[in-house]
Amino acid sequence: MTKLLVVDDVPLFRAGLTSALRGAGFDVVGEADTAEGSVASAEQLQPDIVLLDVLMPGISGLEVVEKINAVAPDCHVVLLTGSESEEDMLSALKSGARGYIVKDTPFEQLVESIGAVVAGGAVISSQMAGKLFDVCRVLLRHQELLQARKPTLTGREIEVLQLVAKGMTSRLIGETLFISENTVKNHIRNILDKLGLHSRNEAVLYAVRENLISIG
Repeated sequence: MTKLLVVDDVPLFRAGLTSALRGAGFDVVGEADTAEGSVASAEQLQPDIVLLDVLMPGISGLEVVEKINAVAPDCHVVLLTGSESEEDMLSALKSGARGYIVKDTPFEQLVESIGAVVAGGAVISSQMAGKLFDVCRVLLRHQELLQARKPTLTGREIEVLQLVAKGMTSRLIGETLFISENTVKNHIRNILDKLGLHSRNEAVLYAVRENLISIG
């Protein structure tokens, strides 16, 4: 039987939810009315699932998700909340919550969601899923724009950087590539200008990070 801890600061809602969950076959092992109290209760009771409200007096539910995970590592936190804020939803996911469910979700769907989390999944209310997709779409578009603006180095500039990474001087690089020392210096200057960097070492680190060259 799945063990639940119900955390909400509204006594009537908490009592009604607890009764309904027990009627659905869950073992509600405890209740708490503050976010702070949820941490101590989770540590003592070691539930399978903590149903945690976001908006409570004192610190919010979002601020204790990581603490609950730390004291009850086998427990999963599901935010059950009236907040439809994108910021709250993203903060919940970032903190390690396994679900974000708004309070007007039908009880049958809540039961199914709890089962999905127990089985190792993650859940989010349908009205919040649309917002999550919108956020992801914006982030992906932003990433595309960043990629489009990324400076492009020529093949020769990459060759020069590869030799710089080996510790060669401009004179030795020129001899290796059969170009003049001044041409090498011009290539390095162009590389730094393109990347907005100030030194050869910075350019080498950038090239390694972007998998343009290898060291070793």
